[in-house]
Amino acid sequence: MNIFELKIWDDEAEKCTFYTVQEDGASENETDIFFDKYDNIQEFKEKTQELLVFVLSAIGDNHGAIDEIFNRHENEVDGLPAQGKLQLGEFNYHFPNFPLRLYALKISESIVVLFNGGIKDGSTNQTSSLHFNWVNACNYAKRIVEAIKDGSIVVNESERKLTTYDGSEEIIL
Repeated sequence: MNIFELKIWDDEAEKCTFYTVQEDGASENETDIFFDKYDNIQEFKEKTQELLVFVLSAIGDNHGAIDEIFNRHENEVDGLPAQGKLQLGEFNYHFPNFPLRLYALKISESIVVLFNGGIKDGSTNQTSSLHFNWVNACNYAKRIVEAIKDGSIVVNESERKLTTYDGSEEIIL
């Protein structure tokens, strides 16, 4: 796996800061690649917008990265959107047969790393066309978790930020 930067994707939500990864030399981060790609395919445009609203509203503004939402565990990452019928207060979430998966790593209830994803067109990730993006997301997640464990990345819950051990917001892994 190549060198990548862990960078803020969106920090304007009420309850959660979203990070993403960008490969060294890439012109676009993994999360934007996902949303740009599927938003430009007419068949998936509506579902792409639904997923974006779910991420920014349900996780970002309404609930944070709570376990009930992060319930589709797929090795080191979670697949979004949430699985099953969820009722959280006055909000109901249900995505039956949703065709897309966006992979995420929940650092805390207020910090999430979003990766890439794809079309869930097989019964498992291994048999689906999104297999490559899932493997990449798992590899990114392993490196991020290891960096948190060894202190290379510091989680600042009160500010909803990740920094390096010396306080820098530029995180290269």
